[in-house]
Amino acid sequence: MDVQKTKSPEFIILVQNLVDLIEKGNAHISLDRALENIPFALLGKKPGKLPYTIWQISEHIRIAQWDLLEFSRNPKHVSPEWPGGYWPKEKTPQSKDAWQKCVEKIKAERNSFIKLIENAGDDLFKPVEHGTGQSLLKEALVLADHNSYHCGEIIVIRRLLNAWNE
Repeated sequence: MDVQKTKSPEFIILVQNLVDLIEKGNAHISLDRALENIPFALLGKKPGKLPYTIWQISEHIRIAQWDLLEFSRNPKHVSPEWPGGYWPKEKTPQSKDAWQKCVEKIKAERNSFIKLIENAGDDLFKPVEHGTGQSLLKEALVLADHNSYHCGEIIVIRRLLNAWNE
């Protein structure tokens, strides 16, 4: 659906701003940029006393984003148990392929969430029937906020590991 043909200018601006917030990061580096060109050997490193590795944070982002997507589109979805179901136990990916799949899923599921927003119409503001008051708008803001928070953590770890040149 072409959101520009069916909605008010204000709605179009809101959706475009949400998409920008989710994809681009706006006031900071995007998640895509934070995940680019990380040496595989560093994905499982914990500098100092930090509690998580880049791999664990990235998998956490993927799992949480998947949960937000499924909650928003599937009334039968059951969320993982908190907190254990949202964090991988492994400190490092099993392979380069596992890392690539994680990053690809983050991008694909983010794009699916964006399509939900773009096609929501007035449902963007309505409480999700199977929720406890959440709307798709709120879930979009949670997704952007959550990814932004953990994006910052990834950049800090990269800096501590001398793997960030910006």
